[in-house]
Amino acid sequence: MADEGQLVNRIVAVVNDKPITQVELDDRIKAISTQIEKRGIPLPPPSVLQKQVLENMIMDKIQLQFAAEMGIKVDDEQLMKALQKIASDNHMTLAQFKDAVEKEDGVPFDKFKEDIRGEIIKSRLRQREVDSKVVVTDAEVNNYLKNSELQGKTQEYNLSHIFIQLPEQASPDQVKTQLAKAEKALQAVRSGADFGQVAASLSDAPDALQGGAIGWKPAGQLPSSFVEMLQKLQPGEVSGIIRSPNGFHIIKLVDRREGKSSSMVTQTHVRHILIKTGEDVSEEDAKRKLETILAEIRKGAHFGQEAKLHSDDTSATNGGDIGWVSPGDTVPAFQKAMDDLKPGEISEPVHTPFGWHIIQVLGRRTEDVGNEKRMLEARKAIAARKSDEAYQEWLRELRDRAYVVYHLNDSGNN
Repeated sequence: MADEGQLVNRIVAVVNDKPITQVELDDRIKAISTQIEKRGIPLPPPSVLQKQVLENMIMDKIQLQFAAEMGIKVDDEQLMKALQKIASDNHMTLAQFKDAVEKEDGVPFDKFKEDIRGEIIKSRLRQREVDSKVVVTDAEVNNYLKNSELQGKTQEYNLSHIFIQLPEQASPDQVKTQLAKAEKALQAVRSGADFGQVAASLSDAPDALQGGAIGWKPAGQLPSSFVEMLQKLQPGEVSGIIRSPNGFHIIKLVDRREGKSSSMVTQTHVRHILIKTGEDVSEEDAKRKLETILAEIRKGAHFGQEAKLHSDDTSATNGGDIGWVSPGDTVPAFQKAMDDLKPGEISEPVHTPFGWHIIQVLGRRTEDVGNEKRMLEARKAIAARKSDEAYQEWLRELRDRAYVVYHLNDSGNN
């Protein structure tokens, strides 16, 4: 029996010096199969799905190993705050969310927690190694504004894609092989195969196992070659093969819409008192302390003075005043509570990922932030596009530097 157990949990790949076992692979295949089916995408053949999932796990392990070398960590307190936010975004308590994960998705919550920890680490790694190095010049912003319709309307696209990657400095034979793979994918789609299933089977993109779904993107966040092709497509249609420096792309236009960019926004002048939660301050203690402070304010204590005495926010020195804020400047729970208040009113205690707040609205105004907003939108769009392109290149370089040995079929190596 021991031999059978060893066979079932044999090593299927080694990434640098860390193994991936058959049990780990089977667990991931089960979880991803559930996600794919929930999206209504037909599952790829088992051997194809196994290969795609293994490659996905290899890239995860490479990134997490590199993050560990860089000293990037997520402690238990940070992880719990992230989990509480996910639960809140799904309109559940953490206990309800735990039950949903285990019963509906069939995933042990401890395993789910570690997966979330890994996602946060990868996000911080990307921020450090890629996003923080993206530079957007004023000339790029001005050129973007000249060549777009951000002043009034901007086209947005809901799309999916299949990406066939080329290795760095690819040889003619490698280009020929990958082009043939792209042609195979295109032929399958045009012959009636489900686009999402073909993406899950053949795409080299990180979103392959989500059926290649990119979702809604403004035109400015997409490569110009994509936009030129999308302008020619009707919803439901699929492009031909698009060549880029990194490889070959096939895109499907799911839908399009006109995105509006009004320059008039309602701003709110707001102040607050924050009690942070953590190891030393429980949720209950923080809320109770705020209720005491709120009672004092309603008896006549000055809000600003109470903020200076008790608030854990950097705005405490200003009496909790954070100035005029626009929609989207604060987290959703704070904004909803703020929007429900009339000038002069004070909220009941409000919970956000930062802790517990009481909020007072001091005033409202409608401002034309036209030019400032257009420039900010342009800068964000350019940064997002450049970041996506740089991230794909960085992942490719990271993968090329890693030493990977495959044992899935007891043969072959990198």
